[in-house]
Amino acid sequence: MKDLMEKLIAQMVDSGLFFQDAVSEFEKRYIRKVLDVSGGNQSQAAKALGIHRNTLGRKMEELELNGANGTRNLSKAGTAKRRKK
Repeated sequence: MKDLMEKLIAQMVDSGLFFQDAVSEFEKRYIRKVLDVSGGNQSQAAKALGIHRNTLGRKMEELELNGANGTRNLSKAGTAKRRKK
């Protein structure tokens, strides 16, 4: 695992990838995989990631991972906001 990580980091550095882009891409893929393993259950995924469920929700919005399994939601037109009664 360590060797694979070293090779990946070397490739990213050689290609001129900015640090923040590398971190964002890692977070996006890691969170997406954990959500997939948890069947889209954000509470279980947050527990597996060691973060609060609200933090996971904010991260998902930040990284544009809005689907139940972490897939990118390209259209917000179909989402309805809840109204307070």
